[in-house]
Amino acid sequence: MAGNNQDEAAHPPPDNQIRSDLNEDVDVSETNSEDIKETPSEDIDPETEEVATEEGNQRSIREMLDDEGTESVFVNRDLVEPDTIIDEERIVGRDDQLESVVSFLKPTLQGNRPPNMLLYGPAGTGKSLIIGAVTQQIIDLCESKGERFGVVDINCQPINTLDQAVYELVQSVASDVGAPVGVPETGVSTKRKYRRLYELINNHYDSVIFILDEIDLLVGRRANDEPAHSKLLYQLSRASNTNEIEGRVSVAALTNDPKFMQDIDGRAESSFNPRDVYFPDYDATQLREILDNRRDAFREDALEDGVIPLVAAFAAQSHGDARKAIDLFRGAGDLADERGDGEVTEDHVRESQEEIDKDRSLKLVEGLTMQKKVSLYATAAVASYSNQPRSSVPSPVGFKIYQWVTDELDADQMTRETYVKYVKELSTYGLISTSRKSRGRGGGMFMEFTFTGDPESMMKRIVDDTRLEAIAEKEELLHTVVNTQLRDFHEQ
Repeated sequence: MAGNNQDEAAHPPPDNQIRSDLNEDVDVSETNSEDIKETPSEDIDPETEEVATEEGNQRSIREMLDDEGTESVFVNRDLVEPDTIIDEERIVGRDDQLESVVSFLKPTLQGNRPPNMLLYGPAGTGKSLIIGAVTQQIIDLCESKGERFGVVDINCQPINTLDQAVYELVQSVASDVGAPVGVPETGVSTKRKYRRLYELINNHYDSVIFILDEIDLLVGRRANDEPAHSKLLYQLSRASNTNEIEGRVSVAALTNDPKFMQDIDGRAESSFNPRDVYFPDYDATQLREILDNRRDAFREDALEDGVIPLVAAFAAQSHGDARKAIDLFRGAGDLADERGDGEVTEDHVRESQEEIDKDRSLKLVEGLTMQKKVSLYATAAVASYSNQPRSSVPSPVGFKIYQWVTDELDADQMTRETYVKYVKELSTYGLISTSRKSRGRGGGMFMEFTFTGDPESMMKRIVDDTRLEAIAEKEELLHTVVNTQLRDFHEQ
């Protein structure tokens, strides 16, 4: 399968049942070469690669690597890795969604064009899992009949522009069919990239489905412009009707946003016109079954009885995200192995969850570009300094504070659309929840952000990790600016 789609813990294979810094959006940190010094280890002999123990005995690196120590709790750790392909029998709680996707895509096997689809629901609820399972079966069934069915999938989360998205699609097809990409990433028009995409598809596929994961995050960079995802859906969904693609074309858009279609341009909405498939949160019982179906990742005697129920309970508190459940399951096993305990206990689960809660936001902040850090800081400031009882952040106010912060830093500013995109991305990590709100008749729509944890702690982590100390020193002024903007927003 072309592309890389990561909504759920894994994509199952075929089975018998269902055939610069602020200005450049790059975090550039300056390093003083004088601060970097190579300090030879006093414990390792460079000639023998031997390591001195506290007892004074010498153990070579090879000896340490060969030392089996306590038996691992795992026998097949891949089963609890997020990208492992799983058997269809391990899919849980998605019978209705599976049946819908099968029925929508079945016309492909009959030589007809399937409808476009919108798969929507919270993160970690099986959208990619199901579409991946069904399309893989269709690939195999078509192949057995001598037909070429192509699956072109991309994740839109890291993509900033329409041009980049089209190039990613070209790369995906080229990789799948073993052909040259044929166009450079930059220096040519988006139209030329579309032509190369259609050329590759016409040369190698009889029918094709485009799978666009996290499509709502493909916004684009221009203010007051049609969103990039709207333009992409319009072009791809009509490519067969305009004869740019000679075979049958279907588009599946995957999103966490239940109101995604409200952002679509009228032409794109008419052309795309999808069939909807909703994916709800998993409940605790389903999460237990998902984990139970992967217990053979561990030795038969390596799981304490209460481990799976406890992992499922923690994951159910995190909006029923199966990926988080599997990650916690694996993390508890890793902790048991690190300590040489030989068995995974409830204590391992609790400690692993504590580490996840403590480290998640810090690790996320460290990996963000400077512009994303400033966007997050501004949003957290509104939630922290608001005098109002509700701590939710209206996106227009968050953007105003973002503008204030970048003005104070004398830095370039992203558009409001890009700011919203950046903050919405954080919802995929569980740091922020998002919802769409209306300001009443004629008032328009806006996004509202709510932190799942303490926004003040988030601000501190960002300041510790970035060059935002100058803003942190203006806490009293920032407090005033936040509440002024909130008052103005609610009085409009």
